[in-house]
Amino acid sequence: MAQSEDGPENTTGAGRRIDPETAAALARLSHWSGDAKSLARSVECPTFPAAIDLVDRVAVEAEAMDHHPDIDIRWRTVTFTLSTHTAGGVTDLDITLARIIDRLVEEL
Repeated sequence: MAQSEDGPENTTGAGRRIDPETAAALARLSHWSGDAKSLARSVECPTFPAAIDLVDRVAVEAEAMDHHPDIDIRWRTVTFTLSTHTAGGVTDLDITLARIIDRLVEEL
């Protein structure tokens, strides 16, 4: 989450403030970087097939939520970027999906 002299940045790129609960949840996502506009996490998998398997498992969860991350696959490294485009930034859906992705990464 972006920092200012006054603490975490609680606005989206368009200046929309995010609620304090979402801001606190963002601060607790230790493997993620980003701000109120989007979150990102890169994961290095042991093999290319493991990377594809992780993406497949995230896809199942994302489809069930009807909330789909941007996914970049570079050999064994997978980068997930989360944002709720219709809201102009990070919402509870992104926080929930980030936690699910964290769980799936732990299962590798």
